[in-house]
Amino acid sequence: MRNTFPAQRARRSNLTRSPKRPSPPPMQLGMIGLGKMGANMGRRLMRDGHEVVGFDLDESAVQALEDDGATGAPALEALVDELEPPRVCWMMVPAGDAVDATLGDLLPHLDEGDIVVDGGNSNYKDTLRRAGRAEEHGLHYVDVGTSGGVWGLEEGYSMMVGGPDAAVDQLRPALTTLAPGPDKGWGHMGDVGSGHFVKMVHNGIEYGVMQAYAEGFDIMKSKEKFDLDLQKVAETWRFGSVVRSWLLDLTARALEEGQDLSGIEPWVDDSGEGRWTVKEAIDLDVPAPVITDALISRLDSRVEDSYTHKLLAAMRNQFGGHDVKSSDE
Repeated sequence: MRNTFPAQRARRSNLTRSPKRPSPPPMQLGMIGLGKMGANMGRRLMRDGHEVVGFDLDESAVQALEDDGATGAPALEALVDELEPPRVCWMMVPAGDAVDATLGDLLPHLDEGDIVVDGGNSNYKDTLRRAGRAEEHGLHYVDVGTSGGVWGLEEGYSMMVGGPDAAVDQLRPALTTLAPGPDKGWGHMGDVGSGHFVKMVHNGIEYGVMQAYAEGFDIMKSKEKFDLDLQKVAETWRFGSVVRSWLLDLTARALEEGQDLSGIEPWVDDSGEGRWTVKEAIDLDVPAPVITDALISRLDSRVEDSYTHKLLAAMRNQFGGHDVKSSDE
């Protein structure tokens, strides 16, 4: 029988389960940015009884979420008007200028005490600057480093939260719904900026772990004498091995489609967090050779052809739905 992905449910034990606590009451929030993450987060919230008002520049994305039970908004001002104060506006837009633009468009319509959440992969330094801007308007700013990718709708999201205690407490009903469990998979890291800082380091570690897997499988593929079935190797390691992990689960899943990874170009993109982690390590005089080498390898992937980089690209596609370059592009 084929094993279920991606969770290794065999690890769960009644001995480790904490007593079930009553669920917090549902809440209302606006979800801004209905891409792969934002739309599915909205759906997970609605499944648990929360009220979601959704907005995206893509009208079809708004309509799709509206079809699933959300209230669609044609503009940010309309989204704010649909929310009862104190409002919660949760941004899931690409890091960078889009966050600044969205925040700038929101600020004139919000009132003192409202909460703005940035759930994207923003640089924590930008988060600190934006929090200052929000505070000038009497708003609370909360940063939520979010991991879970395309699997989060069913498995839950890991969330690293930064911000004032009162604002995080107000968000608790949504956080406990979005997380894998009410008391696991999310945590209040500290002051504003700390959530995105921890998520940045999380992604830097992810670079290193992925690189080690990809290099190891490349070594095994190159040992032609044994003609190894790499998918079988991955399946064997998934249970009982000290290197078992969700990334290994997804590696096994990618290899199910053919261990030659034909059709995938060995081009591994990076969305910035690895670079930020390496820069931070340098600023703090903390040696981080594994993360640094993994970042350099991703840059190398753009000028050379290797199985390592094909598998790295396949892994990113598995956990985050990130695009891969096909060999005919």
